[in-house]
Amino acid sequence: MTLPIGSPQTKPSPTPRTAQPDPVLILGAGLMGRLLAASLLEDGHRVHLVEAAPATAPESSAAHFAAAMLAPLAESVITEASVVAQGYYALSRWPALLASLPEPVFFQQEGTLILWHRQDAGEAKRFSNLLAAVRERLPHLPRPQPLDAQALAELEPSLAGRFSQGLYLPQEGQLDNRQLLSATLAKLRQHGVEVEWGSSWDLERARAWQQQTGGWVLDCRGLGAQKEWGGQKPLRGVRGEVVRLYAPEVSLRRPTRLLHPRYPIYIAPKPGHLFVVGATEIESEDRSPVSVRSALELLSAAYTVHPAFAEARILELGSQCRPTLADNLPAVVEPSPRLLQINGLYRHGFLIAPALHDAVLEYLRHGSCRLAQQLGIPFQVQAASFPQESLSPCGS
Repeated sequence: MTLPIGSPQTKPSPTPRTAQPDPVLILGAGLMGRLLAASLLEDGHRVHLVEAAPATAPESSAAHFAAAMLAPLAESVITEASVVAQGYYALSRWPALLASLPEPVFFQQEGTLILWHRQDAGEAKRFSNLLAAVRERLPHLPRPQPLDAQALAELEPSLAGRFSQGLYLPQEGQLDNRQLLSATLAKLRQHGVEVEWGSSWDLERARAWQQQTGGWVLDCRGLGAQKEWGGQKPLRGVRGEVVRLYAPEVSLRRPTRLLHPRYPIYIAPKPGHLFVVGATEIESEDRSPVSVRSALELLSAAYTVHPAFAEARILELGSQCRPTLADNLPAVVEPSPRLLQINGLYRHGFLIAPALHDAVLEYLRHGSCRLAQQLGIPFQVQAASFPQESLSPCGS
């Protein structure tokens, strides 16, 4: 799978498929649910967005705790080529999606910095070898740039003298997840749409709505759809834990990853000297508070990157479970005509969300799966959803 870096091959047509667009019911007001709702409103659809959690509990969404790093090259060493392709596609789509929102959302593409301590030089060698192997398979990817102490100090002045070498991964970026979630809600309100908070709809109730309205149903509930997931691979949760810090004495320009024998720890700088520190991936659906071990490891890692983190203020210790399929890849399934289940974004939510968003919109508008096929998004659909004359119909 080869995609040019910097621009998507295919963008969904902005023209709705019908003169009078069908109503759309969206289950789940997380990242995918909000993005799709905002775009469908632009197409003229009447959108009804339902969320099981109350409006006062934003922490119920995995997107609320995400670092929102857009790092397909960094992720390429541990994920499939399809996720890398979706990530690079998304990098070029995020600016347009954000520009359509009524509130500003922090977005930058200053690359990713990879660091390691002297005792972890072996881990750095292993990581570099993995990147080299990925580039042999996908030669169109940007080339990682080795950094000596001087080049590192020029790239990230606040780390001058702290590390003797590193790697720079160009083109990668990040955004502010909470600003994005707020801005999408603001856009819904502009269109007169209010989320039905604290309302847990199952598919039986959604199909009853569909029978009455003739509309589409988009199931974006993440783990909330676990018992009704229609795909062949089971849906499970993978626990992640993060720390949010306020560190006025620390200035980092870009996401920084510290290689570690167990897992790479990331520090994602947000506006106002806020930092999201995380890394943990635990095969568990436990949603209890962050463990002492995880908190100590994350805070200690941040301190070793920059000692000024010792005076940082801990704003939050957060945990949440990410919806994950057996292959750790996303999927779209249509268990019955005009009902789509979009799930399995795992830890790649913000990285790949625009790719799934565009693929779903293309199917709703034209009955086409061209983009999904290009980006390797599994798309299992019902032929009965569209008439014979639909453009580039999807295979089931």
